[in-house]
Amino acid sequence: MHATPARACRIAIAGASSLRGKDLAELIAERSFHTSDLQLIDDDVASGTLTEAAGEPAFIHPLAEDSFERADLVFFAGHAEFTIRHWEQAARAGASVVDLSGAFVDLSESQPWIPALDGVLPPPKDIRKGKLFFSPPAATQVACTLAAALGPFKPQRLSIVFLQPVSERGASGLEELESQTVNLLTFQPISQTVYDAQVAFNLLGRFGTESQEQLGGARAAISRGVARFLASRGAASTMIPAVQLVQAPVFYAYAFTAYADLGAKVDAAALENALSAAEVSVEKAGDPAPSNVSVAGESRIHLARVEADPGVANGCWLWGAADNVRLAAANALRIAEKLIAS
Repeated sequence: MHATPARACRIAIAGASSLRGKDLAELIAERSFHTSDLQLIDDDVASGTLTEAAGEPAFIHPLAEDSFERADLVFFAGHAEFTIRHWEQAARAGASVVDLSGAFVDLSESQPWIPALDGVLPPPKDIRKGKLFFSPPAATQVACTLAAALGPFKPQRLSIVFLQPVSERGASGLEELESQTVNLLTFQPISQTVYDAQVAFNLLGRFGTESQEQLGGARAAISRGVARFLASRGAASTMIPAVQLVQAPVFYAYAFTAYADLGAKVDAAALENALSAAEVSVEKAGDPAPSNVSVAGESRIHLARVEADPGVANGCWLWGAADNVRLAAANALRIAEKLIAS
């Protein structure tokens, strides 16, 4: 349970119609976040949509010149392009801005923050005085968490392969996978508008040439986000993991496998304790391994028990999963809780 913030605040969710925006509004209601006003904002396409906020019906409003006036906190939860166009408007209005769209990955004025790691890599003392915060996307959070938790064991190499869900591309990714699945089962032509490739019943190492986004770009953004976070915590010497991204035919949640070469023998229990200290949920002996399905709606990273590599001395494997939408929203809300409670 998280403590209720000490005072009520005025909040705006920009990009409220996105998957992350909807999850964020849901979490605010679930945690009884003490808000005196919650504004749902998006572009003209989504404006006027009836949704739910804090358990009550609510409309999404179009972005206007005064949308952020008197707001204490503004979350940007939609497309990165939307954030890039409008975050300065929120900052000029005096609000603290929390970006969970990925737009701030290269914005030097922003401060990357993963509160779950504050006990592992303490944040700068003045972080709460900032106004711009980068809440890393789920895959970046996973990579930062593994790097920070395993850092004290001085791994000689750390590699992570992520199986990316289509929900990382928002509702359009979900719709394309659903449409392709139905059409392939009925021997109909498939739509390839989003990925320019067949995603259903398939694993992809790259998208088609006409896809607006590419796995290589997403993969590079993860690595940049990890490097920024570790450097901001004075842990630049901690090994930045090598990252590979594979598009999987699943709707929600990352599954991932990680390999660590520790260079020296380390007890598996010590590794699991270090991961637990980073607020990772490590499964107990006899429990089923985490999966895309089992982590649905979970706000934490879940890992199976550490397994030694049978052929490489001091090598170990980690298998895990994380709800990409919920983890991103939960981290952003934890940043807000810390800001309001300070």
